[in-house]
Formats: sequence, structure tokens, C-alpha cells
Amino acid sequence: MSTYVIVGVKLGQPDAVVVEAAAFADRFHAELVCATVEPGRYVVDEFADGSILSLPVDPDLLDLDDEGFPVSLRAHLTTLLVGRTLAWSTRAVAGDPARALAHLADTLDAAMIVVGTRERGVRATVQQFLGGSVAVHLAHRQHRPVVVIPLAPVAFRDELPWESTE
Repeated sequence: MSTYVIVGVKLGQPDAVVVEAAAFADRFHAELVCATVEPGRYVVDEFADGSILSLPVDPDLLDLDDEGFPVSLRAHLTTLLVGRTLAWSTRAVAGDPARALAHLADTLDAAMIVVGTRERGVRATVQQFLGGSVAVHLAHRQHRPVVVIPLAPVAFRDELPWESTE
């Protein structure tokens, strides 16, 4: 029986999330599953390995490979993970990010889910307020550990991103 560590990935995400998730997967002798969630797609069919067949709401969204994974994101992950001895794979899932990652984790019986924090700024603050944190939703709605990789930690004396007015 294989062990899996799932990491949520997206274009433009800081490399630290994948690098740290790879370290966890290596430490636990697990396969690293890099999962990207496309909220602008809907699920047509699901497969036993946790992968899905999905279709875009807007057919001009992204350049995807045959498995529905963004071509440029797969290329970037390959450069990050080349030379490592751990097994890794990709999955494209669709819909609400927290639900999609939790469903994939349930399907694979993953040991944990790794996500990054949001970056600081007005746009991130508005997104946090309207949609909430994927990590928070995961931590409250499923049973496995959620590891949150801090991307822009702030000192205890400083405002948290959602408290800032910038």
C-alpha cells in the first residue's frame, strides 16, 4: 500500500510550498501528489487514482496537457523536483479548492495535505475575506493533517494580512 502526501499547486506559487512538501514526502517515504485545482472547470468523470475528467466553463482558460494539467506548471514542477529520489505525480482536480483537495486525499487515503499561505496585499486580503483560507476550510472539514507552509510570515508585533488596510 502506497502512502501519499498531497500538495496544492498553482501557477505563480512560491517554490517553497512544493520544496517543503517534497521534504515531507521524502521523510515519510511517500509519493508526492502535486494537485492543481481549477475552479473554472467542472467534473465530468472521476477515476480510481483520484484523477478526473473535467471540462472548462470557458474553453479558452489554460494550455492543458492530455491529463488536464497546465503544461507550464508541470514543466516548472519537473525543474523543482528533478534529481530527487522521491516518486511524484500530478493530478488536476476541479471546483472548490478545499473540497477538491479533501476529496483527492480521501480517494488516495493520503497521509496529509500541504498548502501554502496566501501572500500579503489588498487582493489577497479581499480573497481571504470573501472565500476564506483553503487551509482553514481543510482543517475544519476533513480528518487528516493539514500542513501550512508560511510564505510571508509577519512578526507578532505586525498586523496580520487580513487586518491590514493596505
